[in-house]
Amino acid sequence: MNDLSDILTPDAVEADLVVANKKALFQLVGASAARRTGLDQKAILACLNAREKLGSTGFGGGAAIPHGKLDGLPRVVGHFARLSTPIDFGAVDGLPVDLVFLLLSPPDAGADHLKALAAVSRVFRDRALLAKLRGARSKDALYALLAGQDARDAA
Repeated sequence: MNDLSDILTPDAVEADLVVANKKALFQLVGASAARRTGLDQKAILACLNAREKLGSTGFGGGAAIPHGKLDGLPRVVGHFARLSTPIDFGAVDGLPVDLVFLLLSPPDAGADHLKALAAVSRVFRDRALLAKLRGARSKDALYALLAGQDARDAA
């Protein structure tokens, strides 16, 4: 997986999402993921909260990768949100988070889940790309950056 277009669609990208905290974030992205996948929002929330109890998915550098495995998914799916204001996420570096990539996988997607997690991690380790994501002017520009395409209206 060289880019994230295998797991991310343009309608699964949100720019300038307004949330006050991690709970509100999970509720909003969980609702959006539920609409797109047909899964129960409560099941998505329970999955994300259970994973977060094991340790923060705050990746560092202002980014987080909340993730989990859920019955009923045919394949790995992603959802990206850029927050209007960073929130506390209990990240490993203590920095608040403003870039979030939600990753949901079927329970039997071991290798595919790990490959997707690794691909998102590579994106979030690229500080220049993080700066471009923060400066992108539209959802389309965000998607183009994440999908590895040229984003003409990005910062």
